[in-house]
Amino acid sequence: MDLDMLNMFVIASGTLAIPILAFVASFLLWPSALIRIYYWYWRRALGMQVRYANYDDYQFCYSYRGRPGYRPSILMLHGFSAHKDMWLSIVKFLPKNLHLVCVDMPGHEGTTRSDLDDYSISGQAKRIHQFVECIKLNRKPFHLVGTSMGGNVAGVYAAQYPEDICSLTLICPAGLASTTDSKFIKQLLELQESKRIDRIPLIPSTPEEMADMLKLCSYVRFKVPQQILQGLVDVRIPHNEFYRKLFLEIVDEKSRHSLHENMSKIKAPTQVIWGKQDQVLDVSGASVLASAIPDCHVYILENCGHSVVVERPRKTANLILEFLALLHSIDNNKKQA
Repeated sequence: MDLDMLNMFVIASGTLAIPILAFVASFLLWPSALIRIYYWYWRRALGMQVRYANYDDYQFCYSYRGRPGYRPSILMLHGFSAHKDMWLSIVKFLPKNLHLVCVDMPGHEGTTRSDLDDYSISGQAKRIHQFVECIKLNRKPFHLVGTSMGGNVAGVYAAQYPEDICSLTLICPAGLASTTDSKFIKQLLELQESKRIDRIPLIPSTPEEMADMLKLCSYVRFKVPQQILQGLVDVRIPHNEFYRKLFLEIVDEKSRHSLHENMSKIKAPTQVIWGKQDQVLDVSGASVLASAIPDCHVYILENCGHSVVVERPRKTANLILEFLALLHSIDNNKKQA
């Protein structure tokens, strides 16, 4: 091997080694940075663009893809302590010509967080209505999707602003008075009795607590490396004080059963998707909604927990598309009649 070839080999090896070493160092030392890069990459790969909208001095952060067309736009509301990027796993299986909007809920990620804000379910529904008006999403009725806490907010929104939406999808929504306590509810009752409510299972502060939360939320057992668990915790820890405040707000008497109190007012065609093995919010809530909402389509997913969006993204996306297609067909038949 001559000297020039040796130099080329050394340079090539060094060029490859730098990103590899950077990745290894990030994985070991800054796993939270890798998680942020992961979401940034998938937003770009899926064509989701991040934008901001302002209502007076309040800022909403959201991502979107596509433009309003003849089919309804879709607005997605995430759950407690999550963010707009949690929907990326479902966005992957939705047509690119659909107009999708994923917003950070009040106080979450890039949306304004204020100690003066009303974080009750009703208060959050009002904020989402402000966001909808900001981006003029309600020029035409849209399809609203919400999961867990976001499902509670979505249901209340549908009841309070019926003219804004044409249809509704609730995924394991909170806010119902169920006859069966879930594992999570039982844990909360035990913590209340022992006066250890500061240790809320959905607000982990160690990798071990994060692993326990993932087991609670998912039926599928994901093998998550310790470094990634640490990264997930590192991302959340700066926000845990807010999460505790928010959690106590949404389980307060004012918000605990907000969806239950408003479900009879929901007039839009409604789809309910629930994981049969949900340990956070018992699946019996699906029948509660079905008995109260006239045009309600219920889908129970076998071998699935609370994290439906993560565990069954393709199935969930297909169910939403099939529901919208069904409504479109019914609407066409009515016009032809």
